[in-house]
Amino acid sequence: MPHSLAALMRRTRLLLDPLGHAKALREVQEAVAITMVTAAYAPLNVFNAKLASQRKARKRAVGRTLGVAMNQVRAGQALMPVTLVSKGRSHAVPTIPEGAQYLARRWRCVAGARRYKLYLPASQPKKPQGLIVMLHGCHQSPDDFAVGTHMNQLAEKHGLAIAYPQQTRRNNAALCWNWFRPEDQTRGSGEPAILAALTRKLVRELRIRRDRTFVVGLSAGGAMAAIMIDQYPDLFAGAGIHSGLARGAAADVISAMSSMRGGGSGDDTTATLQISAPVRRIVFQGDNDSTVHPSNAANIVTAVLGEGATPLRVVNGSVRGRGYTRSTYAHSARLGTLELWIVAGAGHAWSGGKKAGSYTDTTGPDASAQMVRFFLAKPA
Repeated sequence: MPHSLAALMRRTRLLLDPLGHAKALREVQEAVAITMVTAAYAPLNVFNAKLASQRKARKRAVGRTLGVAMNQVRAGQALMPVTLVSKGRSHAVPTIPEGAQYLARRWRCVAGARRYKLYLPASQPKKPQGLIVMLHGCHQSPDDFAVGTHMNQLAEKHGLAIAYPQQTRRNNAALCWNWFRPEDQTRGSGEPAILAALTRKLVRELRIRRDRTFVVGLSAGGAMAAIMIDQYPDLFAGAGIHSGLARGAAADVISAMSSMRGGGSGDDTTATLQISAPVRRIVFQGDNDSTVHPSNAANIVTAVLGEGATPLRVVNGSVRGRGYTRSTYAHSARLGTLELWIVAGAGHAWSGGKKAGSYTDTTGPDASAQMVRFFLAKPA
């Protein structure tokens, strides 16, 4: 109580003192001024708070967009063969024997344009005995693919013409054929339309019959070869699919990555084929492939023959210490013969290829020779 009385007396003297009164007045004025300024800037503070909130929201949106983009980049990298990403593609150029031709050309049609290389054998320069369209894998080129598969040497032996279409970085940054996009899985559109038009042009130019026209591919090229034989059975008599996937196994980059890792079931080919003559397929797959899961080979068989297809004959063998299993599925009036080669211990690489090319495995059965043998054999 005494302390309260003393405080009251001090305040009273302060108010009665002119100097003290002026000081107190200044304090009140300052308080009022601060209150007025605070009130005046209140809307601006609210605006700044909203602006800060919007900035944070934009940062979060940009972060989410960047995250999606990075996921897509990672998925795109997953579409590329690991060995090629680390090594880079080979710059080897195929050796051309005297009298043979290895022509650099460009093809353009309504669906688009692509460059390609055309090998014409010295043994049959004007009238080749057949045509094989070779579709390279990601990060490869026509020259690289020709060297690695040594298909030109086999073409010389059998009098075949070989076409090597080239993917562009404008259409795919990794040089992959876009097998995972719906618009590139259908007859008459996208890359299938470009490749089909090119093949028709060469068939006319070289006067090659349909039963001697074939398509072969590796990895992304193998998946595109599966699309081509499914969608153009009137143009191709057979296909060689090495480390590829069934048509319809994916509908975008993300689902492509999933199918490659775990095997994606493709579209039912038996329900869509409308052909006057059967087509043949030969499938090669390494059972230690970490890029395209081995189950994709079985899915190709299922897409063609349906669930529960049983091979007519199974042969186990070995080449240079590398074992393999070859399963042959019966020929029918509507569906041609299908051979499935599973190579033991092989990764994501062309079986029996040449080391001068990228993405090859020099051991094991020679996929190129087996494909040519399969294509040229007379149906049973």
